[in-house]
Amino acid sequence: MSDPHAAIDAVFRIEFPRLVAALARVTRDVGRAEELAQDALVVALERWPVDGVPDNPGAWLMTTARRRALDGVRHARIADAKHAELAREHDAGPRDVAGELADALDDDIGDDLLRLVFTACHPVLPTEARVALTLRLVGGLATAEIARAFLVPEATIAQRIVRAKRTLADARVPFEVPRAPERAERLASVLEVIYLVFNEGHVATAGASWTRPELCHDALRIARVLAGLAPDEPEVHGLVALLELSASRLTARTARDGTPVLLADQDRASWDRVLVRRGLAALARADELVAARGAPAGPYHLQAAIAAHHARAATAEATEWPRIAALYTLLARRAPSPIVELNRAVAFAMAFGPDAGLELVDALVADGALAAYHLLPAVRGDLLAKLGRGDEARAEFQRAAELTRNERERDVLLARARAAP
Repeated sequence: MSDPHAAIDAVFRIEFPRLVAALARVTRDVGRAEELAQDALVVALERWPVDGVPDNPGAWLMTTARRRALDGVRHARIADAKHAELAREHDAGPRDVAGELADALDDDIGDDLLRLVFTACHPVLPTEARVALTLRLVGGLATAEIARAFLVPEATIAQRIVRAKRTLADARVPFEVPRAPERAERLASVLEVIYLVFNEGHVATAGASWTRPELCHDALRIARVLAGLAPDEPEVHGLVALLELSASRLTARTARDGTPVLLADQDRASWDRVLVRRGLAALARADELVAARGAPAGPYHLQAAIAAHHARAATAEATEWPRIAALYTLLARRAPSPIVELNRAVAFAMAFGPDAGLELVDALVADGALAAYHLLPAVRGDLLAKLGRGDEARAEFQRAAELTRNERERDVLLARARAAP
């Protein structure tokens, strides 16, 4: 790259998680590892504009971070503190921390990245903190970028990250991939964080934009990394498949002026066929792993199968809604939730008529679990409009518009209220 600052920004996205992961394994402190990685980037900002961008910028950063880390652990006060801590914990003499660090930083980084993902998504942290820390350490996003994405003050995100790192340190969370008994729970947490990040990009909770594509891309990138590090986990491939297939429709989801375009109205020729192929390949891999284990498909796997039916349909009319409805029924059994039930209602309406969907929606209304969720009255309004019950449909669309915090979505809902028969 001719522009060193652009090169630094590009390298930061790719190499920062690797630097943190390699350093955290030996320092046993994610916060300290991040500081050392940032120090290396600061040196790059000073040197690259003068000396030029190195041929292998990732290796250059790793070497610089390694030197900084070695300088730090050789400092008498830090070394003494580490030796004393190790002696207390293991009742043994001090080890050669500097020598071990030098050796460790030469090791393959794959396992370190996996450890970093599991650490950033540790269940000891609240969900919001896991999301922020994952985007910071694994996604390489700056604090300001995370704050903009979630429409919260930068100071709030900074506090979440600081508290998360402090919580991990206070809880003495080991920097490791958990053993088999804990792995399923911890993997579920990791997948949930990636899924939440993508969903926030797919339909922004609030603000003036219908989507935040950069968040979708960040989540997809992290999911791909995880699939490479955990190649035998079917739900990881299921999630990758779901995100690839969903991301393939991103550009078609809005008009040029940012107006939302619903699935039935999208130009399917504009769907990204490369992402579709990648998604279908990931789904096939998930299918193979599930078949080999003789286990049922997981929630992300089932959602990916649903997304695949949309991807394979050449037109909206060609969509195999009865199959999608059947998959939602399986999903409702595998991972029951009001949101899944609402999606199942939509699929039933498309497959078997609006009356069938309305029956399921009315049960959700009676349940009350989604009372504050804007898509419940939005779906109900759509079904009522299809049944010719215009006054009721208008009231539902207006209620949905009042509940949403997304400006684009509000405009669409109010337009639908005006157009109701």
